[in-house]
This record gives sequence, C-alpha cells and structure tokens, in this order.
Amino acid sequence: MSTSPSVPPVLSVRDRRHAEAVREIKEAALRHHAAGELSLRAVARDLGMSAQALYHYFPSRDELITALITDGQAAAAQAVAAGREAGGDRRGRLVGAAVAYRDWAVDQPHVFRLVYGDPIPGYAAPEGGPTVAGALRLGVEF
Repeated sequence: MSTSPSVPPVLSVRDRRHAEAVREIKEAALRHHAAGELSLRAVARDLGMSAQALYHYFPSRDELITALITDGQAAAAQAVAAGREAGGDRRGRLVGAAVAYRDWAVDQPHVFRLVYGDPIPGYAAPEGGPTVAGALRLGVEF
C-alpha cells in the first residue's frame, strides 16, 4: 500500500473570492484599529461596500474582532515557534522564543495592543471560544 502526500483541496472561484474578501476586510479593520477607530461602517467604506455587505462575511463586529485577535495570537505563536526552533540548547530555545515574541510585538504594535491591551468598548471575547485556544497555543509554544 502506498501513501501519497495529502493534496490540499482545490477551492472554487467563489471560495477564493470569499477568502480574499475576508482577508481585505481584516486588513482594513486592523488599519482602523491602529488609527484608534474600528467601526464596520469605516471598514466597509474603505472597501467600497456597504456596512450591511460586511455581515455576509462576519455576522457581527464582535466576530470580526475575535477573528483579528485569533489571527494575532496565531502570528505570535508562529513567531515564538520559529524563534524557539532557531535556538540550540534549552536556554537558547527559551531565549530565541522570548526574543521572537518581543520582535513580533515591536513589529506589530497595533496587533499586540489588540490581543493584550486596549480594550475595545462593548467587546467581550466569547467565553471558552477561539481566543482561549489561541492563548493556549501561544503558551504551548513557549
């Protein structure tokens, strides 16, 4: 019996467009958060769509914020893992992870603040939701 490498599924044109729109929405939302103003109306205006159209991609502002936070947590965890792997011995791996985490935070201050500071008025992370899993993943990488 031979094993073949797993082949990623081919996305339909519709799925690719949806994924691209989600990416653009997240980028615009991060820009607005960095500027101190995160509103669906402003994000929609930047993308040339109505605020109502955003609800096709994110059912609520809170779900968009949750997606941004979990993306930030994943990016931090990736950076920490890469820094850890670059280290040699146990001490080197820990220092590599810590330096990589700091570098990520310095390079992405608006994402760091979104994940760890600057509470967004009216936003509460879903209890036991994806932000908890994201935080745990980062802890595991350390």
